Amino acid sequence: MSFSDFSKLSTLSALNDFLVSKSYIEGTSATQADVSAYKAFQSTYPEFSRWFNHIASFTEEFSELPAATAAPVAKEAESAPAAAEEDDDDLDLFGSDDEEVDEEAEKLKQQRLAEYAAKKAAKGPKPASKSIITLDVKPWDDETDLEALLAHVKSIEMDGLVWGGFQWVPVGFGIKKLQINCVVEDDKVSMDDLQGAIEDAEDYVQSSDVAAMQKL
Repeated sequence: MSFSDFSKLSTLSALNDFLVSKSYIEGTSATQADVSAYKAFQSTYPEFSRWFNHIASFTEEFSELPAATAAPVAKEAESAPAAAEEDDDDLDLFGSDDEEVDEEAEKLKQQRLAEYAAKKAAKGPKPASKSIITLDVKPWDDETDLEALLAHVKSIEMDGLVWGGFQWVPVGFGIKKLQINCVVEDDKVSMDDLQGAIEDAEDYVQSSDVAAMQKL
């Protein structure tokens, strides 16, 4: 399925309905179909995309963000040009009450930003973002040495990678695939690099796939 023309509201609605039961445009992992839809949306709504991605980076700190400042109250329009002319002599060309209000609002804003920065510094660095990944590793045939395949996979070491439980899942004709869990730090472990390391064992591994992914 393709989602490319986001100038139509029907495309937005269709994509939203489609993603109710799916995480990706095609299959069980990110593909170029996801990239195409993302770029199409971003090109149609560049400012919204920039704002959404920026605000999403504060997700873990929503409750600590400073309160919104009140919008300045618009001055009432003069009733007639003649009335405005009559008041000209009373105008203070070097300052006004509005400037004082703006200064107070700016001071309050800076105070709240300073308080927020202090709270953030006291908390220390944010915990690393992690995901639980379930990988399917397929052998070549029913004569493949499964124990050697398992040993190869679990021997792979990366900073931010921890292997978990596994099971052998029948796929037919006496062949069993390895299904193994791992926890990864998203900023440290590339799934492309991990799958590449797994598939380096060409004598045992035919292919590998991400069967499931869940954020911690």
